[in-house]
Amino acid sequence: MDLPVNLPEKLYLLACDPERGRPTRATDLDLALRAAALTELLRRGLIRDDGRHPAPVDAVADGLDPLSAALLEQIRQGRRRTWRSWIGRQRGSVRVVRDGLAAAGRIRVEEHRLLGLFPVARVTLREPRVRKALAAGVESALTGPFSRVDPADAALVALVDAARLGSVLAWRRRREHRARIDKLAPAAGPVPRALRRAITARHADGGAV
Repeated sequence: MDLPVNLPEKLYLLACDPERGRPTRATDLDLALRAAALTELLRRGLIRDDGRHPAPVDAVADGLDPLSAALLEQIRQGRRRTWRSWIGRQRGSVRVVRDGLAAAGRIRVEEHRLLGLFPVARVTLREPRVRKALAAGVESALTGPFSRVDPADAALVALVDAARLGSVLAWRRRREHRARIDKLAPAAGPVPRALRRAITARHADGGAV
């Protein structure tokens, strides 16, 4: 079974509700996906933590998903911004990741209009086993031997926790495994903390970051 390797794609697939045909917590998913893209760039050594800011590193970027690739280009060409600012800077991340997964044949997207007015997209997982395998990786990172946890899985757990994706990790599970999650969190660097702040700011401002 071929699994995605980039964190934004993994996070999107985990967030998908197969029965409802759309991601859960769609309001904050764009923030979570941009956080995942930053984490992907950080763990690949394409950016580094320069205090409160991500700084680009002169390295070859191969095999990135569309969102991570676009974000890397913005960081390389734009002015210096905080981690939180990059997470909340622009919308459209959900569509970018969704369309990339559709182009790769991992999901099918069917667009229609609700009541003939509001555009709605139904997302179908072409291979449900992929989502199950990703969820199993999250569970293993929480309960398996710490020394065997893949750094990418550790980072994914930290992002899921920061985004409060209950479809992946219910709040009771997050509370039960709080010590382990905190131990895994360094794999994502400063990003989970910045994601929490971006989500808090959005809700405080009534939906706008």
